[in-house]
Amino acid sequence: MSTATPPPVTIIGAGLGGLVLARVLHVHGIPAEVHEAEPSPTARDQGGMLDIHDYNGQLALRAAGLVDGFRALVLEGRQAMRVLDPDGTVVFEQPDDGTGGRPEVQRADLRRLLLESLPADTVRWGRKATGARALGAGRHEVTFADGTTTVTRLLVGADGAWSRVRPLLSAATPEYTGTSFVETYLFDADTRHPAAAAAVGGGSLIAAGPGGEIHAHRESGDTLHTYVVLPRPREWFDFTDPAEATARVAREFAGWAPELTALITDGDTPPVVRPHHALPTGLRWDRVPGVTLVGDAAHLMAPNGEGANLAMLDGAELGQALATRDVETALAEYEQAMTARSAAVAAEAEAVKGMTFQDMLDHFTGLAS
Repeated sequence: MSTATPPPVTIIGAGLGGLVLARVLHVHGIPAEVHEAEPSPTARDQGGMLDIHDYNGQLALRAAGLVDGFRALVLEGRQAMRVLDPDGTVVFEQPDDGTGGRPEVQRADLRRLLLESLPADTVRWGRKATGARALGAGRHEVTFADGTTTVTRLLVGADGAWSRVRPLLSAATPEYTGTSFVETYLFDADTRHPAAAAAVGGGSLIAAGPGGEIHAHRESGDTLHTYVVLPRPREWFDFTDPAEATARVAREFAGWAPELTALITDGDTPPVVRPHHALPTGLRWDRVPGVTLVGDAAHLMAPNGEGANLAMLDGAELGQALATRDVETALAEYEQAMTARSAAVAAEAEAVKGMTFQDMLDHFTGLAS
């Protein structure tokens, strides 16, 4: 174990990975500052539900000393899942009996828990990083949109898909995977959208066909959050006219059960497209003194239920390594474990992507048995 005190850590990005890192460092008495582009914690919707896995995300929260706080946020019953045919027939159903290892929480609630666990001045809001450069001897300078800069001896890019820190380590950039989500919300679902609410049930729904999929989740406050999955070119998703865009998406599911297509056509919010991008699977880089990456900045992949969990585990393991090793040993050991882990997850996700509908049913049946 190293007895030297690591230098203060500069973290770019206040997503879940960056905040877990800051929290674990705080637990071990290591100072950190987090620079976040958003002007405030509530400036942007933080997205929907997250299932926090017992083999990665929950381990991170344990390292952060926040298990009890996390448990208080869990929405009971949301691990229930059903798979439907396009005609609305339920072909697989698994109830939430409380024994599953993937309890569901709202992302915004989890982020708030992490923020409240840090000293008040840890996160510097409205600090959009525009670039970073090496100064030598492990020191780096980060430039922000307001023209200011900061110099650090230990820089961590937790700034997501389009990271401004990543170019210090790799020339890799994300590429469109050929698939996008289209998101809609239905509010007061049980009273205003009863057929769709009954189809979704108490947790999540997946309905798959040859041209696309409809995923939906029951969130807090009687809200249904729908993710329509469409393998289409990026230019197909022209959403300048929300009503026309909704109709175009719905046409891709012509003939499906009305309670399923209602998740698209009856949305209470305009449809929002979320294109999927990914970095090369198994991305690695030569060790560069004084800088590393966590989360999507390091291993962006198409949505597969693991992204947030991996980011949190990255942050926790990096924080623990910095607390027990000299800096360069910590960074090297962390990167070796992180890249191997993320490559394995990405490879598994690619295998799932190629599944037929029957393959998917067999997969879920195997998980339930």
